[in-house]
Amino acid sequence: MLLNRASSGGRWRIRPDGPGKVTGSLAYLTDMSKEDMLYGLVLRSEHPHARIVSIHTDKAKQLPGVHAVLTYLDIPGLNAFGIAHPDQPVLCEDRVRYVGDALATVAADNIAIAQHAIELIEVEYDILQIADDPEQALLADAPQLHPRGNAMHRTSFTRGDIEEGFAKCAHIIEETYYTPRQMHTYMETEGGLFVPEDNGRLTVYSPTQHGFMDRMQLSRILAKPQEEIRIVSSPIGGSFGGKDELNVQPYGALLALNTGKPIKMHNSRQESVRAGLKRHPMKITMKTGTDAAGKLRAHQVTIISDTGPYSTLGAEVLNFATEHVIGPYKYEHLDVKGVSVFTNNGMSGEFRGFGGNQAIFALEGQMERLAERLCMEPWAFRRLNMRQVDDPGPFDQPIAMTEGAEQVWRAIAGCPLWLERGRLEASGQQSAEPWIKTGIGAAFTMHGAGLGVGIPDPAGGRLELAADGKIEAVFGYEEFGQGLIATLEQMLIEQFGLAAADIRIIIGDTDVVPDSGSTTASRATAMMWKSLQRLRNPFTEQMLKRAAALALRPAEQLRLSEGGIREKTGAPLLLTYEELAKEDGAPIRCETSFSFPTSPTDRVGAHFMYTYSAVVAKVELNTLTGRVQVLQQYHAVAAGPVVNPQGFLGQIEGGSSMALGFTLMEDAVMDKGHYMTRNLDTYLVPTIADQRGLVEVEPIEHLPENDDYGPRGIGEVGSVTLAPAIAAAIRQASGKWITKLPVEPSFLQEAPFFLTKG
Repeated sequence: MLLNRASSGGRWRIRPDGPGKVTGSLAYLTDMSKEDMLYGLVLRSEHPHARIVSIHTDKAKQLPGVHAVLTYLDIPGLNAFGIAHPDQPVLCEDRVRYVGDALATVAADNIAIAQHAIELIEVEYDILQIADDPEQALLADAPQLHPRGNAMHRTSFTRGDIEEGFAKCAHIIEETYYTPRQMHTYMETEGGLFVPEDNGRLTVYSPTQHGFMDRMQLSRILAKPQEEIRIVSSPIGGSFGGKDELNVQPYGALLALNTGKPIKMHNSRQESVRAGLKRHPMKITMKTGTDAAGKLRAHQVTIISDTGPYSTLGAEVLNFATEHVIGPYKYEHLDVKGVSVFTNNGMSGEFRGFGGNQAIFALEGQMERLAERLCMEPWAFRRLNMRQVDDPGPFDQPIAMTEGAEQVWRAIAGCPLWLERGRLEASGQQSAEPWIKTGIGAAFTMHGAGLGVGIPDPAGGRLELAADGKIEAVFGYEEFGQGLIATLEQMLIEQFGLAAADIRIIIGDTDVVPDSGSTTASRATAMMWKSLQRLRNPFTEQMLKRAAALALRPAEQLRLSEGGIREKTGAPLLLTYEELAKEDGAPIRCETSFSFPTSPTDRVGAHFMYTYSAVVAKVELNTLTGRVQVLQQYHAVAAGPVVNPQGFLGQIEGGSSMALGFTLMEDAVMDKGHYMTRNLDTYLVPTIADQRGLVEVEPIEHLPENDDYGPRGIGEVGSVTLAPAIAAAIRQASGKWITKLPVEPSFLQEAPFFLTKG
């Protein structure tokens, strides 16, 4: 059944933070201010690669209205940050490696004075040769960005004998695929308010996906105990992975402690482009073979990923891509190799899909080509080769078994849009305008959730009865627009029988919440669901035990309900939650902590839980202009029970919009280490005009009876499969294979028939 308001019935709920967002009354952290605050700015490198000969700050310090000008000499602790690999300088000491590298930071009475002070700082550079091509950067004579060389991380996975496998293949396809440097383009750029407290503590109001990780990193930089730093991290005006890593936080924190005054920082769009993270551009070469019957026998892959000047999560993204270029298919022989390369290009990092988008674009391109070579219907070819319910994962690791692959395959095979493709194939193009052509394509994926084997992946939360009778759900997750608050509220309503008015949700404050891990990797919904499953019995037992003493009834005859306690067999309210809270006694409070489930394997990064998804896309191609418009999408998503119908639909639709940009328009182009794109006037993202087509979503909720893991995450999978589906649709419309994203209109243009006639 398609997911929409009508099919959801009473479960379709307006999200609690919706009115504030629609009216503009919701205050984001970058909207905050203090009366006596100063404004902070950062001086960034003019060059992508250079030695720093000298930095002179005297003129800037003497400017009236300037309160602090800081360099690396003013950092009391570690002059480096990075979630997994802290190798990025907070303030550069002797070398810059990209045009976003920070050299100094300034606090002043207003932005104009701060900008003037930045301009007065004199930096003398010794310009160095740049490494802006990842393949060239791997050569022995390339400029080396780090002592360990430019190969930041390598991966490999093999099975069988790849040469023997290809020797037995009847059909072999070899192709290279290229993916772009996509920007997160969140509406709220990086920023925050940094407040030194009278008791010596520091409060940081800054949007981030994991407040506890920020606190740990700032503790190292500031040489300050973690308990003396408070991170308030929600609400957030968009992130998509781009705010999981530190951005302005080190500079605001250093300036606040140095001046003793609150510091406001908020990146301009231009500075966000210059210093912010982007999706890893990848070059993926695949050689894939089948036997005469169409069974996959050998698959060889080489991935080259441009991670930019510092590690960020480049190793982890490459690990994920290595797993997902194998994907939902079975092969006898495998040889996968990858390398993440340091370059003097912009910073690459975490981005929705986490390497899966690049991997699946390439992998599904191979499946389309092989099906055509074999003269097989492309969806039937996938069915012949896809993993079955009891098969291990891509790295041969044990995984949580579901029928998701089969379920989404069947959904696509029977959907009207896919059946229309067959009719279009049989009848050919029928447009009254010969330059308008139509195509339909499909793609398939399995997408890992959680951080994977070998990476700490904490989860958990707390329920308690507050003094005013509110039932507080306290979690260390973040709300950055994905609907986490609405999803948690709906879980509490449906699992505990509560009303929305009974609930208070508390997130995003390290002084209050437990460490539930990062809000990333499609993990938050699954882990909140699991936490509530673990908390429901003990919390309910405590509540009913106290209610039984007050109501003089056996606890087993009572239940939690909307507004308070009722008898299981009766409607009248016996006690409100406020009355229950006023009763003397020990606080009613339950907490749980655990780790995201992982596979029992030693393969670092391997996943245990997967979401299966497939999409069909119908496109219209204007061969005069090369413009591609997506007319219709159908998504089948096997992710277990739908917790929040509106949120589920929004995630898939939103993910598809981001995938549309990845496929057809977005690329932060660089030239010799400098961004050609500086603002949104030269970087196009999809608007509502580009999403004018129908988007249908069919959730597949069935899970095996013994499944203990509940709903799977869908925050990323909606962005993963659309690119190869559009590419397949373009193939049907134009006869051209797509190997490079975004698709250039000039590649699809054809000379009009009246120019070619004769």
